[in-house]
Amino acid sequence: MKVLSVASEVYPLIKTGGLADVTGALPAALAGHGIDMRVLLPGYRPVMAKIRKPTPVMEFDDLFGTTASVLACTVDDMQCLVLDAPLFYDRDGGPYADATGLDHPDNWRRFAALCRAAADIAENGVGGWVPDLVHAHDWQAGLVPVYLKQGKAAATPTVMTVHNLAFQGQFGPEIFPELGLPASAFSVEGLEYYGDVSFLKGGLQLASAITTVSPTYAQEIRTAEFGMGLDGLINARAADLYGIVNGIDTGVWNPGTDPMIATNYAAGKLKKRQANRKAVAERFGLADTDGPVFTVVSRLTWQKGIDVLAEIVDDIVAMGGKLAVLGSGDVALEGMLLAAAARHHGKVGLVIGYDEPLSHLMQAGGDVILVPSRFEPCGLTQLYGLRYGNVPLVARTGGLADTVIDANEAASAARVATGFQFAPVTPDALREAIRRAIRAFSQPKVWARLQNQGMKADVSWDRSATRYATLYRELLALQR
Repeated sequence: MKVLSVASEVYPLIKTGGLADVTGALPAALAGHGIDMRVLLPGYRPVMAKIRKPTPVMEFDDLFGTTASVLACTVDDMQCLVLDAPLFYDRDGGPYADATGLDHPDNWRRFAALCRAAADIAENGVGGWVPDLVHAHDWQAGLVPVYLKQGKAAATPTVMTVHNLAFQGQFGPEIFPELGLPASAFSVEGLEYYGDVSFLKGGLQLASAITTVSPTYAQEIRTAEFGMGLDGLINARAADLYGIVNGIDTGVWNPGTDPMIATNYAAGKLKKRQANRKAVAERFGLADTDGPVFTVVSRLTWQKGIDVLAEIVDDIVAMGGKLAVLGSGDVALEGMLLAAAARHHGKVGLVIGYDEPLSHLMQAGGDVILVPSRFEPCGLTQLYGLRYGNVPLVARTGGLADTVIDANEAASAARVATGFQFAPVTPDALREAIRRAIRAFSQPKVWARLQNQGMKADVSWDRSATRYATLYRELLALQR
């Protein structure tokens, strides 16, 4: 089976978050199921700098006002198709925002071009390779099912995966005439969303199947609280909705071989983690004391519950804990954490920004990985924590609830607990969960059992890849 995956970011070429990890890991995970997946992504400046020996396989004389080409290349055994359109992608800043943090004003055009190119590949193929199915990820690929329905590949099945429903690709109605779609597409049954154009809504409306990245999130987005205004549409398509939890690339995230950490180790040999713990303490200026090191690797935003965490930093320190934070985001939240680090020299450390090697080291050397998100479609950070023996402490929502087993009395007695859950996302609930973690940490045998149990959890793509492969085949069978 041939599958075209369309995404705005793919690891290791470009990454701003978990979406890239997922889209980068899926091709290898599905290869064992007889699926030949190729990934289409934009040719941002960093992407073009990394690819080697690209082969032009498709040309555009006029793709939304510019010339462009699709380049085929191989990156770490992954077959990639890169949309080379310098007018859209060769610029300063990141994939979605400029160097000042403001969204690129032509984002609608940049990602409509990606979707149009994907539809053309589905219709005409590249180098004799024609996809049987197209898998679109998040709003940036939301127009793929829309364009496909209008062309000669209308029968090609499509899967629309929602990694985070909060980001919907919503733009003013004035862009619609430039999308090259019939007037009928600007309707309640298409892209129209309260008078605007929503790329994601179009994809959700017209895809053959919708997936989200955890079973719990699939149910949550059917409610008004988590549906972000799209719960009516999602409920109408409930029969086509699937929750498939993410896995992680266990080759990249492997404490036994990871080149980014101070010392490699494995379950049952946790004493070797101490060198990593020491390296984390040194990097964040933390004093070498007995209390647990709480780590945070996250966007510093309201969604991630960082405001709640910031409120109780003093309590963490008072209870004997230390805190190491890596991330960036809301300036006010960054300021609160910087102030906490200034108040608690040697107990709280903060690195503003994104640092992939440091994130690996923090998983290898932290004692607890905190994920206090208000909503979390899946979350990968807690999966990395399980893999590395960095015990997850998570909010009971979305994929966090699906992947971490709370160390309550019954689970602990059965020796199946892997971390700590709390709800609701309030200072009091988080404070109590941290108190529970510190109490468990003070009992070395209990703590080692938690770590080892987590490290034995299957966080690979094996089961999830099987579910995706099954879904693809079911959709193809329906087509026939």
